[in-house]
Amino acid sequence: MATIGMGDIKKGARLEITGNPYKVIDFQHVKPGKGAAFVRMKIKNLQTGKVIEKTVHAGDKFEVPELEQKTMQFLYDDGEFLQFMDTTTFDQIGLTHEQVGKETFDFMVDGMEAEILFHNGKAISVEIPATYVYEVVETPPNFKGDSQGGKKPATLNSGAVVQVPFHVLEGEKIKVNTVEGEYLEKAK
Repeated sequence: MATIGMGDIKKGARLEITGNPYKVIDFQHVKPGKGAAFVRMKIKNLQTGKVIEKTVHAGDKFEVPELEQKTMQFLYDDGEFLQFMDTTTFDQIGLTHEQVGKETFDFMVDGMEAEILFHNGKAISVEIPATYVYEVVETPPNFKGDSQGGKKPATLNSGAVVQVPFHVLEGEKIKVNTVEGEYLEKAK
């Protein structure tokens, strides 16, 4: 198995600590006046999403986690699990709402493709497309004089609510940034 040392640490690097996969979010090489250099890093647990700080000294080695990414299709929410299907083998897996996360689930619609990350054969996280086209299912009507760049709430067919310009009406399709939860433009 490959290993990562102090000199190999960079943003986005993945490493395994006590059997859990982590991703380096931020790091800083520190060279104190006395003593050996070290690296202070912020890492995110890919299973729980929790961010911690860790200090790495020369000679410390980390395993590179065995991660596999598969494109799967979101089928439905059965109340207990969110069901996903591998579009090549037609195998299905169920993930809990905690594994998917509320921010991601709010923007998921039936049939959407998602990237599922597996660690040692076990699904650990879900990533949906950064931009996606949704239909506006509910939004207040426009009033005369509502042309001055204001915003109003709009409920999407996924159930998420985003702020949209006044000119957007029910039934229209809009492109949304799913990472920030923001309206981008009307879909063409």
